[in-house]
Amino acid sequence: MRFVTLALVALLALVHAELWFGKGGAPRVMELQGKLADQRTANDTARARNAQIDAEVRDLKEGLEMVEEKARSELGMVKPDEILIQVSTPKK
Repeated sequence: MRFVTLALVALLALVHAELWFGKGGAPRVMELQGKLADQRTANDTARARNAQIDAEVRDLKEGLEMVEEKARSELGMVKPDEILIQVSTPKK
């Protein structure tokens, strides 16, 4: 009976040794957690860059309308075949 108990304890020790120091053990988990943290940082950086590029694209798409509006209101520019009527009020 004592031999069976010792054999089971030895097998348990082997299983625990494999769990802690083996291929999928604690050191590997810690290594993967470090890589995961690095990848998350890289992803956050990429997301921020993508958001910045997206904002630039939107500005470029919508910016032409804004530039045209400013040119019309501030500089009095008109499109071809357009007539500009400007009304001014007398200053007191």
